[in-house]
Amino acid sequence: MITPSLRSAAGGMLRTAAVRSSRMPASRTMASLVDEKRLPSKFGGKYTVTLVPGDGIGKEVADSVKEIFESLKVPVQWEQYDVSGETTGGDELFQQAMESLKRNKVGLKGILYTPIDQTGHNSWNVAMRQTLDIYASVVVCKSLPGFPTRHKDVDFAIIRENTEGEYSGLEHQSFPGVVESLKVSTRAKAERIARFAFDFAIKNDRKKVTCVHKANIMKLGDGLFLNTCKRVAEEEYGHTGIKFDSMIVDNTAMQLVSRPQQFDVMVMPNLYGNIVSNIGAALVGGPGVVPGCNFGREYALFEPGCRHVGKDIMGANKANPSAMILSSTMMLRHLGLESQANVIAAAVYDVIQEGKVRTADMRGSSSTSDFTKAVLDKVM
Repeated sequence: MITPSLRSAAGGMLRTAAVRSSRMPASRTMASLVDEKRLPSKFGGKYTVTLVPGDGIGKEVADSVKEIFESLKVPVQWEQYDVSGETTGGDELFQQAMESLKRNKVGLKGILYTPIDQTGHNSWNVAMRQTLDIYASVVVCKSLPGFPTRHKDVDFAIIRENTEGEYSGLEHQSFPGVVESLKVSTRAKAERIARFAFDFAIKNDRKKVTCVHKANIMKLGDGLFLNTCKRVAEEEYGHTGIKFDSMIVDNTAMQLVSRPQQFDVMVMPNLYGNIVSNIGAALVGGPGVVPGCNFGREYALFEPGCRHVGKDIMGANKANPSAMILSSTMMLRHLGLESQANVIAAAVYDVIQEGKVRTADMRGSSSTSDFTKAVLDKVM
């Protein structure tokens, strides 16, 4: 069964979305924090949610979510946009998806492919977060009952600043063979993500926040991030009893694979968050089991926590839909549909714990369809 700590972690992170940018009390619910124009779209008793299945395995795992929601009659209707990062000329459809997100305030998405070559478009995943100022990424890496991995009792949350740093997209060739890439760091956004991390810790009964940085080398950029987190910890959260410490990012990588139990809540700039979330996912079972969510002041976007397209198994009915399904339950909690969220999440964790139906990434031979059916058998 889903444990109280798992349920608390998921529920708490969702209710933290709109907090602290306006310095409001952390104990109030999201509905009391936002005005009417910021509430998710709801018509005829159903919430309208933007769905972007994404590339690779995206459509397969999104279909699992849709099948489960339909079977349980979850009051959600989808506005689906099959945006793909692999096709040229998809800008118009991407813009339509963005307009849908602006209307609905809530989205569920898979991962969109980003081409590596210089002639390709910039990341649409990043564009969504920057355009809508969806500034906080939350990924909880927690050991799953019934699925042993190298390390036991792993339980930490990664809070990643989503909108600046190396992902600012500001690069140019100043001279043939010489490229300059700008890493943008601002005090305002460092303050905002630091507050988000501490509010997450308060709501989820966490005891420590660790700032991950490289300020020993990038003394101005990462120095600003580290010093801002320190100041927020001391001046605004010193009375809470939550411990604050910091760790250089390369040491963090080593500590994660040797003694991950030492971490609780981790807050970090954009690029480090991307790397650390991949390490964290590997510690607890891989990208197929780790859900994620992204929050801004007005919008919330839910997606697998480890951002992999899965092109190598696309169309093979081999993908693990757990991360996408669990991300959708976080979305349901965000919409206030707690009972449906708890039923679906509990079913996913029960199927994993029993170990009878497991996809290839979890050392099994079951298909995506098999796993989805097993979850449905639990909830029906």
